[in-house]
Amino acid sequence: MNHSVSISVMVFLMLVSSSTTSRAQGSDNWSAKKSGWQQLTEADRAVMDSLDADFKRFLNASKTELMATREAIPRAESAGFELFSEKSSVIPGKKFIFNNRDRALILVVVGREPFASGLHIIGTHIDSPRLELKARPFVSASGFTIFKTTYHGGIKKYQWANVPLALVGRIDRKDGTHIDVSIGTQAGDPVFLIPDVAPHEDREMQDRKYNEVFKGEEMDPIVGSIPGDSSTLSETVKAVLNKYHVEEEDFVSAELQLVPATPAADVGIDRGLTGSYGQDDKLSSFCALRALLDLETIPRHTALIYLSDNEESGSDNNTGANSTYLRETVGRLLEAQSPHTFNENHVRIALHASKAISADVNLGLNPIFPSTAEVTNTARLGYGISLKRYGHGFDANSEFIGQIRKILDDHHIPWQTQTPKVDVGTGGTIGQFLSREEIEVIDIGVPLLSMHSPYEISSKVDVFNFWRLMKAFLME
Repeated sequence: MNHSVSISVMVFLMLVSSSTTSRAQGSDNWSAKKSGWQQLTEADRAVMDSLDADFKRFLNASKTELMATREAIPRAESAGFELFSEKSSVIPGKKFIFNNRDRALILVVVGREPFASGLHIIGTHIDSPRLELKARPFVSASGFTIFKTTYHGGIKKYQWANVPLALVGRIDRKDGTHIDVSIGTQAGDPVFLIPDVAPHEDREMQDRKYNEVFKGEEMDPIVGSIPGDSSTLSETVKAVLNKYHVEEEDFVSAELQLVPATPAADVGIDRGLTGSYGQDDKLSSFCALRALLDLETIPRHTALIYLSDNEESGSDNNTGANSTYLRETVGRLLEAQSPHTFNENHVRIALHASKAISADVNLGLNPIFPSTAEVTNTARLGYGISLKRYGHGFDANSEFIGQIRKILDDHHIPWQTQTPKVDVGTGGTIGQFLSREEIEVIDIGVPLLSMHSPYEISSKVDVFNFWRLMKAFLME
């Protein structure tokens, strides 16, 4: 064989080998990307730490959608937002609150450009997976009083056993008054617990399948244990009714949820992670809220954040993103601005020209179970926000992805991508409902560990960078 030919063959084989390795492990460009922590300045670190402290406060105060709106509205009012009315003056710089039944919220800062040029929208959700009390919740069981529950959103039921739970929500009476309920959220409060079976006496349960370790009808926390003259059940019910001055039938018109009582905390010796219940999707909602409230100047386009309800169960009901609330809100703004010339076509024009981030957290690469993901296309905690690429017609148009990439790179915000493992992973956000209004939508999030569990984990630097992106997007 000719010597020069032999060298050419060797070079060719080396190139093929290098290409194969790159396909298996990802190109040098992606593997060389630095962690978001390595890109922080000292000034960034101070802002991030302050943001994280506020994030924890928000998480502790916003375990349900009712609690989240109760936390968000005073924050907005302190920043100059006011409840919208049809008599409001819709001019650049005005800040409005649209409160949808205390369970969903739209906040707006009117921009310099006319509505016909489009709005910049961030959509999130403020409900999280949880247990809910049934209409007739009190049951006697082996001398205890327990709550009968169902669940909201996708959960691994066994994870909710042996976890201190708080009872929150509201009870509505027939006369139109309501009682707010909160037991287990404050220091010194009692908590509720679903008891498990000890390992040396659970032989009859050991053959249960993974998803039946706890069954739906076994998700029943202990409520009371002290018997009275008649029974523990009667004593427990009497105590609850006397405490809240309600009748037992009032529980039919109640929204009561059991949520983890554990407060948010730092995770890890280096304090780089935040652990808390409800980060799906209080994380995105917090970032959107802070981004809008933190705008220093009037944005070019009208900036709108939509904190929606019921995403974990399909975005249904009149407080979910599948309702017409967003369209009606834009219509109310347009009509108040031009009452004599307004027509429905103005809403269609404004929404068609609008751009939106559908924000929701996503799965992060699990260090214990990496095989559940396709590593090359899975997001890692600490490496920036995730541009979600689902495929199957759910992706944003490529030109809009390019526009978002420009914002990210112009502001030196680290980012990565997220695609679930083929035929295994799933995911979705309220983006489909925004797209239905002809809005240009992209799904973006940050990765979590232990997603949909009673205690989820995020990276502080990812939360910081998500907030930065949202501020930049709203000001574009």
